[in-house]
Amino acid sequence: MVQARTQKLTFEEYLTYEDNTDNRYELIDGELVTLPPESEPNIAIVSYLFLVLVNAGIPWRCIKSHMCEIQVPILHGDDAANRYPDLVIVQPEHILLTATRLTITLDMPPPQLIVEVVSPGRVGRERDYIRKRAQYAARGISEYWIVDPQEQLIVIFQLESGQYVEVGIFQGTQAIQSPTFPQLNLTAVQVFAGEF
Repeated sequence: MVQARTQKLTFEEYLTYEDNTDNRYELIDGELVTLPPESEPNIAIVSYLFLVLVNAGIPWRCIKSHMCEIQVPILHGDDAANRYPDLVIVQPEHILLTATRLTITLDMPPPQLIVEVVSPGRVGRERDYIRKRAQYAARGISEYWIVDPQEQLIVIFQLESGQYVEVGIFQGTQAIQSPTFPQLNLTAVQVFAGEF
């Protein structure tokens, strides 16, 4: 990750920061850290999920990929104050609340679902399985999916009493069970192969 700027910013200052680029940043300890571009396999999985979710009756404007920013509580000193999940299903009221900037701040209701596709390497795994999971739970997001291409599995968590409880680990042709979207007819093998 490349440091984009050294002056420390508050989150409110960050929300008005403009550098005339298309860069996405995480705000860590007041400093902007540039996020790398997404990988093609990550984008393919998220694009497939978008199509499946639309076909399951979820309004397409409520499904956001890669560009929806979520303000999250800072639980450790080196946590980011914001995250860009791979896929987010927002509440219908978020459409108006994010009309000028696709950022869901702490004063807004939490999204319905967040999906993270695990990037290769130890750092990516720790970030998605531990750090983001804790921040999303503290943010009150009712359902969190970890899609792990390396292990070919999908872990689904549901928020209970402020903590994520594992709903299940789904592999192969086992039907994925989403508490928030029970109408989904989907298996892990379909997600990783991109099959309908």
